[in-house]
Amino acid sequence: MKTKTSRCAGLPDAAELERLASVLRLLAHPERLRIVGRLERGGAAPVHELMGDLDHTQGALSQHLNHMKRAGLLQAERRGKEVWYSIADRRAVSVLHCMCCKKENP
Repeated sequence: MKTKTSRCAGLPDAAELERLASVLRLLAHPERLRIVGRLERGGAAPVHELMGDLDHTQGALSQHLNHMKRAGLLQAERRGKEVWYSIADRRAVSVLHCMCCKKENP
């Protein structure tokens, strides 16, 4: 009988665990999870498009995007006068999927 094994070889060191906890704290915000979901579903998008899709003011959205970019979850690319955001770290999507798709054990 095959057993599922973790992709992680072992427990990360204390510094890496702190970094991971910081990223999880950042993602533990419903609006940031909505941003991840929107970018995963619709691909890269400029700020004005995200504002409309997520019903945010520019200031609030920019603050969330900047926090996520600094943490390495998102990347920003200037295209003319617009800044487009996309997912830089697919683990953010994995966290969202893991939490949304979790089923109760029988």
